[in-house]
Amino acid sequence: MFPRAQKHFVLKVFSLFSVVRGYNILIVVLAQYLASIYIFAPDLHFKDVFFDINLLMLVLASSAVIASGYIINNFYDSEKDLINRPNKSMLDRLVSQNTKLSIYFTLNLLAVIFASYVSFRAVVFFALYIFAIWFYSHKLKRMPITGNLVSAILTVTPFFAIFIYYKNFELVVFMHALFLFLLVSMRELTKDLENIKGDFALNYRTVPVVYGEKTSKVLLTGASVITCISAFLLIFYFEIGYMYYFFYVSITLLLVYLLLLWQSKTKTHYLWLHNILKLIIVAGVFSILLIDVNLVLNRL
Repeated sequence: MFPRAQKHFVLKVFSLFSVVRGYNILIVVLAQYLASIYIFAPDLHFKDVFFDINLLMLVLASSAVIASGYIINNFYDSEKDLINRPNKSMLDRLVSQNTKLSIYFTLNLLAVIFASYVSFRAVVFFALYIFAIWFYSHKLKRMPITGNLVSAILTVTPFFAIFIYYKNFELVVFMHALFLFLLVSMRELTKDLENIKGDFALNYRTVPVVYGEKTSKVLLTGASVITCISAFLLIFYFEIGYMYYFFYVSITLLLVYLLLLWQSKTKTHYLWLHNILKLIIVAGVFSILLIDVNLVLNRL
C-alpha cells in the first residue's frame, strides 16, 4: 500500500490534470501537428514539418497558454462549478487557489519563453493571447453571445498561430477553420444550456439565462444548418481525400443532434448533446489522416 502522503500527492496530480484538462491539451497538440502536415504545409516533406523546432516551440507555447487558460477559468468559475459539476469541483479543490495561480503565472512565462525562440512577433501574439483569455474569463464570459463567440475564437487561436507560421492562405484552410469554429461555437452554447442552473444562480448573463432555452435552440439550429452547409462545400468543392467520410458522418450526427435538441429539457439531455459535438470534434482530429492516407509513408 502507498503511504498516505504519496496517495495525497497522486490525488493532487490528478486534480491538477483535471484543472488544466490535460486530455484536451493532448488532442490540441495532435490536431496542430496533423493540421500542419496535411492542411497547412501539405507540400513540405513530413520530416521537415514533424522535426521543425519552431513548430514545436509554437505547439509548446500554445499548450502552456491553454493550460493556464483552464486554470484562470477554473479560478473565476469555482463557485459555479460547485453547482454544475460538484464531483469534478471537489477533485479540483485538492489543489489550493494560491498553487493554481502560481502555476498559472509559471505557464504563461514558459509560453513567452517558448515563443521567443521563434520570433518577437510570436511573443507579442502569445502575450495578446494570454491577455485575451484572462479578459474573457474575467469579463466577457458573462456576456451573452459575445462570450460564446470569443470563447470559440480563443479555442481555434492555437491553429491560427500555425496558420500564420506557414502562411498558407488557400481557401480550403479557411473552410476547415470555419467548420471547426462553428462546431466549437455550438459546443459553447450547448454547455450554457447544460450549466444553466449554476449560471442563473450566480447571475452569469449567458444566452439561455437572458433569452431563454427556446432562443438558444433556435440559434443552435441555425448554426447546425450552416455547419452542414460548410461540410457539403468541403465535400464537393475541395480536395479532401477520404475525409469526406468524416463529413458525411458529421452531417448525420448533426441531424441526430438537432432531433434530440428540441426534445431536451434536462442537464443530462444537454450533456448528451455536448458529447455528440465533442465526438465530432475529436473524430475530426483523427480524420485529418484521411486527407492523404499515404502521405507520411510516401515521404518518409
